[in-house]
Amino acid sequence: MNLKTSTRQVFAFFSFLGRKTGKTRVFAIIGLIPVALAVVGRIVLHGRSGDMAAVFTEILMVFFLQFYIVILSLFYGTSVTAEEVEGRTLSYLVTRPIPKTAVIVGKYAAYSLIMSVIVSVSLGLSFFVLNSSRLDRPAIYTTFLGYLGVLILGILAYTAFFTFLGALLKKAIILGLIFGFGWENVIQYFPGSTQRFSLVHYLKSLLPYRPTTVGGGRGVALLLFRLEPTPPALAVTMLFLIAAVFLVLACLRFRTKEYLYED
Repeated sequence: MNLKTSTRQVFAFFSFLGRKTGKTRVFAIIGLIPVALAVVGRIVLHGRSGDMAAVFTEILMVFFLQFYIVILSLFYGTSVTAEEVEGRTLSYLVTRPIPKTAVIVGKYAAYSLIMSVIVSVSLGLSFFVLNSSRLDRPAIYTTFLGYLGVLILGILAYTAFFTFLGALLKKAIILGLIFGFGWENVIQYFPGSTQRFSLVHYLKSLLPYRPTTVGGGRGVALLLFRLEPTPPALAVTMLFLIAAVFLVLACLRFRTKEYLYED
């Protein structure tokens, strides 16, 4: 069976299976948090569209960019291999006439799709609740697609990195937590080129909306504090490159590593 056909079959199987897991339901429920915050913001800031736009960028995008897509990618990415080892199903999967590369790529694509759908629903509901008074403006939809595109790029890059960690290490989720909520949160505030050693730097460089004022005063700009942005074209290129490199490394590791079950 060739790689393309095998990858498509793995993708279809795990796309269907992944939608029904408890993990997916839990993360979908967590995705309601920004929707609830958006409803509260809409009530509190009724009629102040500028403030609501700033609230979305300053508060909700912090949730999406620095927590939600990171935690989603961590648990789905590391589980690409870990769930097979822990569930003792890896031997059945790799003894079928399916290339090992197809297992990694197919599951990565399936889980990336599931995460993208979850994030799209959560982002869409929260964004359009806050902007419900401006739905007649075409620019609103362009801005939404810009935010969504940034988050999906983040999912692809983070998931590839965590998939590699899962293929490389037995306790990958611990190192993943340190990376996602330690390194990524600290390094972005360092001045100069040091910022470029984080994924979130390239994602922030692509944000479509950069507020300068909140309620007539000076903007907090939490997401953009100390940001020295990379040009958008280069940022997109780097994110795709990072995703491709770590996915290839994950495939190579999975093909050569002998996974042992624990009693």
